[in-house]
Amino acid sequence: MLPEYPFATPPAAGATCEVAAGVHWLRMPLPFALNHINLWLLEDDHGWTIVDTGFALDTVKDCWQTILARLSETTRGGHISRIIVTHFHPDHLGLAAWLQEMTGAPIHMTLGEYLTAHAVWHEIGGHGNQPMLRQFRAHGLDGDRCAALERRSGGYNRGVPTLPTDYRRLMAGDELVIGEHRWRVRVGFGHSPEHAALYSQDLGVLISGDMLLPKISTNISVFAVTPMADSLADFLQSIDHYRELPAETLVLPSHGLPFHGIENRVNALHAHHEERLLVLEEQCTSPRSAAELLITLFPRDLDTHQTMFAMGEAIAHLNRLEHAGRLQRLEDDDGLIRFVRKHGAAGSRSAPRPRPGG
Repeated sequence: MLPEYPFATPPAAGATCEVAAGVHWLRMPLPFALNHINLWLLEDDHGWTIVDTGFALDTVKDCWQTILARLSETTRGGHISRIIVTHFHPDHLGLAAWLQEMTGAPIHMTLGEYLTAHAVWHEIGGHGNQPMLRQFRAHGLDGDRCAALERRSGGYNRGVPTLPTDYRRLMAGDELVIGEHRWRVRVGFGHSPEHAALYSQDLGVLISGDMLLPKISTNISVFAVTPMADSLADFLQSIDHYRELPAETLVLPSHGLPFHGIENRVNALHAHHEERLLVLEEQCTSPRSAAELLITLFPRDLDTHQTMFAMGEAIAHLNRLEHAGRLQRLEDDDGLIRFVRKHGAAGSRSAPRPRPGG
């Protein structure tokens, strides 16, 4: 069964739409093929809580200025009591420091997301463009596409021009009281280091961030700093925890429309990734690199931005097959990494290892 969408039309940029008691939906533009992000305003005591902040574009700042001015005219007033950031990606963290400076509101994040944002921004500790390029070259990406990626250096900092220098730490299981409702922090892995989603049993609402999207599959990548990571297993294990939530839960994703149907969506994502794993496995009867397999996973033209995510995702799927014993990693004297199917392993399945969820 497909997800059900109780709100068929998103709010216009600079407008809001109430989707549950005290929960308001905002939509902001993005400068990518995925051209929007959903943000959320929660009615709080004598003010508002912001969940995610948008990419640092002048148009997004203008939208926020319009919304904040409108809030100040309401009976609740325009006070912002806190800013919650689900994870470090620029469409979520991008304007957090700017909003904090304007409103004085504290920023709430998990430790993993806060520290990763600083590492990526400063390109330290194995993060940044050069480690990524070394990783992609090792996985077979050609010189022209690597050069195009190198020209994109600094892309994260353009989306996040300033970083918060203090924050309040979110941990799995934390309970936040926001206005009249309680929200529990649910931490997930695979898409980012320590992604925070928010679930209100009072309202039957899950703010899922990027962990659960209604139509597209969340990007699951392996990064240079953790080259052997089993990110896909981490992700699938994380979303399995959402099966515990009631079937009627309203999911508020960062992209797409709010929806009902958690169980079916989790099942569909498992099926999608297993189908991708089988296709890759079948292609590896002889040694193949991640770059050679891009066309198998993504049979369309990819721009430079999409190539970055596609390479990370291809490596994540190949690592999953290696961890499952279905592929073997080969590395030649020049450091080129390829994968080949193990004899008798075709079509076998291996469940992701247990990983604690939020």
